[in-house]
Amino acid sequence: MDLKELEKKLYKEIPLTKFMEIKLDKIEKNSLISSAAFKKNKNDKNTGFAGSLSTLVTISGWCACYLNTIKLGYEKSMIAIIKSDTAYKAAVTKDFYCETTLPTQEEINLFKKKLESKKSSSLRMKSQIIENGKICVKFEGIYIIKV
Repeated sequence: MDLKELEKKLYKEIPLTKFMEIKLDKIEKNSLISSAAFKKNKNDKNTGFAGSLSTLVTISGWCACYLNTIKLGYEKSMIAIIKSDTAYKAAVTKDFYCETTLPTQEEINLFKKKLESKKSSSLRMKSQIIENGKICVKFEGIYIIKV
């Protein structure tokens, strides 16, 4: 599945992502890059709404889990976040992007092994929202995946 197909899936199954104008921009090196339009995700102080920022990092982590699950050949899965920690470091003041670190090969191998033996596994995902090279939001979440 390519990123545009996954974006369409998000818009259909999680309508909020379409309203927020979340985009799955690209995969580069070991990261999934996503973004959202500031104009749809600002608060009364004209800065990024914390709920929108949290949604973007959470959805981006979910997408990274989904892409890895599909890559392993599991077309049907249930992915849910079970724990997360979000730190807001600085205000976001314009269109913003999220960089989600993809699992290492070692992490994927363990993930695959658990899915094969238990039909369930988890991935720890890390994301950050960046504006002008500055980290504004740091996120870490644990996602459970059942096949």
